[in-house]
Amino acid sequence: MTKNKNSMHPDTVLAQGLGWEDDETGAVVPPVHLTTTYARRADYSLPDGRSYARPDGKAVLQAEAMLSALEGGVEALCFGSGLAACTAPFHALKAGDHAVVPSSMYHGLFSWLKTFPPAWGIDVDFVPPGDLAALEAALKPGKTKLVWIETPSNPCWVVTDIAAAAALSHKAGALLAVDSTVATPILTRPLQLGADMVCHSATKYLNGHSDVLAGMLACREQSEYWQRIVLHRSLAGPVLGALDAYLLTRGMKTLHLRVSRQCENAQAIAGFLSIHPSVSKVRYPGLDDDPGHAIASRQMTGGYGGMLSFHLAGGRQAALDFCGRLKVIKRATSLGGTETLIEHRHSVEPPETGVADDMLRVSVGIEAADDLIADMTQAFESL
Repeated sequence: MTKNKNSMHPDTVLAQGLGWEDDETGAVVPPVHLTTTYARRADYSLPDGRSYARPDGKAVLQAEAMLSALEGGVEALCFGSGLAACTAPFHALKAGDHAVVPSSMYHGLFSWLKTFPPAWGIDVDFVPPGDLAALEAALKPGKTKLVWIETPSNPCWVVTDIAAAAALSHKAGALLAVDSTVATPILTRPLQLGADMVCHSATKYLNGHSDVLAGMLACREQSEYWQRIVLHRSLAGPVLGALDAYLLTRGMKTLHLRVSRQCENAQAIAGFLSIHPSVSKVRYPGLDDDPGHAIASRQMTGGYGGMLSFHLAGGRQAALDFCGRLKVIKRATSLGGTETLIEHRHSVEPPETGVADDMLRVSVGIEAADDLIADMTQAFESL
């Protein structure tokens, strides 16, 4: 059972997992039901209304309830990966529908959008992230059904005004979906700013330990469009397994603590990099001179996130050499874990995303900031 989610602070929702307790045993951690099927009674009825794990898996319920409570939504869904969650709203579109998306975004979704929707008769326009004038110009009233934004956007951390994007989208008759993976529900609640759906690659901050692939969606209302997403998950099967659901829920219990430390560390590292002579530019919404700082200050509460990018004055080779000399920070893809990761995104993303070859992306972890800065210092000194 769960306590009243509306009466609890988000920190308590997370720490107590919505106050779940087993009615029979008093256990405070739910059991992991590995079953894929459910036995029927003699009269062929189902004791719990479930018959098969793909549409009716029980293991995900606590994680879904926690995210719905955190985002202020009415329902949430778990998926087997972040990309599965990102693509689900586009699977709910119909031939002839139009969508508007950012030209700079998570490259997995970018590549998917370039490949599949056009073949299904879905028209997708790409506009610069954060550019509300470009968004408004791209909207086709009556035809545009979905606007997708990512804020802060990966990998340059452009901040989009969610409330303004929602107003423009709704005026054109479209729904607004926000990829809020980097902001997390701790810093930003898009549904409360007018968005219709919010998406998370739960692999990242929600789980937070680099050991689970998962994605999540939450909605402001259970519209016909949302029901198509629910149907897509049931019929296409991009579901989350029981063990991964358990690990996701366990990871979410410390989300508020981890994000607070990651924001604190990222702010310190961004300040260090912003005055270093080997660095030509830093992108982090927490810096006063960052283009997105003012908007981020309005819609992000408690910090500016744990992600930043910076450009090396010495160009591509300097960026690669710097990475190669790090001893504490790990050279790896992904973000949102407890450990700090660095990546040369130009080596990873497709060429059409236009990522600069002198840029490095950093996912800041929960280590001591002084150790991270010391590692960067020695890497700079040996260039």
